[in-house]
Amino acid sequence: MKLMKNIGCVIFDMDGVIIDSEELHKKAYYETFDAIGVHVSDELYKTLTGSSTINTFQKLVAHFNLDEKPEALVLNKRDRYVSFFENDPTLHLVKGVEEIIKYFYNKGLVLVLASSSAMVNIERVFNRFNLNQYFTAKISGADLKESKPHPEIFEKAAILGKIPKENCIVIEDSDNGVKAANDAGIFVIGYRNPLAADQTLEKADMIITDFEELIKYF
Repeated sequence: MKLMKNIGCVIFDMDGVIIDSEELHKKAYYETFDAIGVHVSDELYKTLTGSSTINTFQKLVAHFNLDEKPEALVLNKRDRYVSFFENDPTLHLVKGVEEIIKYFYNKGLVLVLASSSAMVNIERVFNRFNLNQYFTAKISGADLKESKPHPEIFEKAAILGKIPKENCIVIEDSDNGVKAANDAGIFVIGYRNPLAADQTLEKADMIITDFEELIKYF
């Protein structure tokens, strides 16, 4: 692959790319599923990875024909996630991601966060790990009409970065996120997070297993 000399903006997903929080989200989801008495198979859960929480519960309410309100389930799940987040001292950034963030920032690239997580969760992560200084903008899929795999979040991220889409790249760890980037017409790098082994990333333009691999391209 050629050097990416024309890239001006890197758009990061958060969960599974910046922070290893996928297991916390999964635990919070499954506690919520248990509380409302539904069984969500591994196969069904896999299709929801990368979607916003409201979109996930809208789909599940329809799928199981539930009387529950998706908005109430979002709050239920969020409370459980916050409890896990605040009481887990071992929670850490994905290996090598802080270094690559600083590397891109020091090279003058615009960094944008585009996550399906609620903004309140994004702020928790960015404040806990002191990441705000590196990012020009942050966008939450929970505030948008559509959720990944819809391309809206990445189209808006490029606009916020003020860089043409052809001069942007996306870093994602989910198949829904990769499809969203594909449909937005933005080059997408799939990060193979070992905690998201059920994601194929087969539609990514490039797949990495370590962020250090990217340095040679920039």
